[in-house]
Amino acid sequence: MLTQIIALLIFVALFAIGAVRGVQIGVLMLVGAAGTGLLFTDMAVDDIVAEFPLDIMILLAGVTYFFAIAQENGTVDKIIDWALERVGSSAVLLPAVFFVITGCIAAMGAPLAGLVMMPVGMQVARKYGVDYALMGLAICFAIGAGGFAPTSLYGIVTYSTAHDAGIDLSPFLLFGIAVAVYLVMLVVAYFMYGRSLFSKTTVAAAEYASTGSAQSKISRGSASASNVAFGEDDEDEALFDSSTTDEAGESKPFTFVQIVTVIFMVGLIGTVVVLAALGQEPDIGLLCFMFGAILALVDPKTGKAAIPKIDWPTVLLVGGIITFVGVLQNMGAVDLLGEGAESIGSPLIAAFVLCIVGGLVSAFASTTGILAALVPLALPLIAAGGVPGWALIAALGVCSAVVDVSPFSTLGATVVATAPVEDKPRLTRILVKFGMSMVVIGPVALVGGLVVPAMMF
Repeated sequence: MLTQIIALLIFVALFAIGAVRGVQIGVLMLVGAAGTGLLFTDMAVDDIVAEFPLDIMILLAGVTYFFAIAQENGTVDKIIDWALERVGSSAVLLPAVFFVITGCIAAMGAPLAGLVMMPVGMQVARKYGVDYALMGLAICFAIGAGGFAPTSLYGIVTYSTAHDAGIDLSPFLLFGIAVAVYLVMLVVAYFMYGRSLFSKTTVAAAEYASTGSAQSKISRGSASASNVAFGEDDEDEALFDSSTTDEAGESKPFTFVQIVTVIFMVGLIGTVVVLAALGQEPDIGLLCFMFGAILALVDPKTGKAAIPKIDWPTVLLVGGIITFVGVLQNMGAVDLLGEGAESIGSPLIAAFVLCIVGGLVSAFASTTGILAALVPLALPLIAAGGVPGWALIAALGVCSAVVDVSPFSTLGATVVATAPVEDKPRLTRILVKFGMSMVVIGPVALVGGLVVPAMMF
């Protein structure tokens, strides 16, 4: 038991040290997994390395490569233009539109890919009088909701862990739960920060009030997801590239490459949905590499530019944590946690505490890393009985994500970074309150509204 406790303490210590010192946690975890496995178990080096999740590495590399091509060739900008043209002239719909677009991007495999929408959304919010807090929250919520899609990382890590443990958690049910939770949060955000928009019947009215002139339709202007610098110029404007608009400021039509990219995006989602309905598990990473390879052959320039944008830091993060968790499982340390959960006496209280821990840690660290670490650690509690496995894992996953609006997390920090200087202090205060409140509200809502009914019925 002593070696198991030491191994768990090493795991927690490496996580904390990496977060505090700003060191890549995945690298620390890989080293820690090797050292712990060799010192405290009879595992050979090959056994430890075998715990590294190659399937997730291929997934992340593939989806971030494919999305980077879509970003580089301007397809994302064209999708934004297409959506905004259908809004008409109602500013009140803008946060909802960015929620939908960002959610679709996050659902393509890498949730944080949705962050490319943040500078564009904040610039559009400035132009049309939308509260930065509402726009920032809408985009953060969309990343969380889309991230739990059957095709995206949060969802894949959560439901695949459940399936590996023999727990029947439908990826579509998990996605539905996440979307429902985030839609409720979006309605609350509208009530808190968007009530004034309902008095602005049109974009023209908002523009006239702020600039003295009005336009008849919504436009993103020069804000572009293709080339964004996270900084501000002397006028507090985020730095954007205007190459995607013509001289009159009107959007250009879809190019052949962009049309093909959209077809591949739809094909990716459609293929996964159809195969999942047939009981198959497609390799999303390989599909994305295939689509990316075709696009690179058609347009080698964007294919080359996309290579550096592959999300290797997240590959290391998830890979390192899962490798260490594999070592912990091999030496029985995870089972020890299960015994500790049983000693609490009430499975419901243990589930609530686990969700609180997931939310609290995730508010200051990577949600992907927390999911990779905590979901496997919840399995002993489920095995002990009393708590429906699918409900607990779904609740834990969503609780770990709803706090990401905290400015100490990547999403919240990006909201603050892309806002004007004079609005940063207010946004920071709002996001701290919102994010920290979700540490408690999330577990209360998810355990009370999901786990408890599942235990009863």
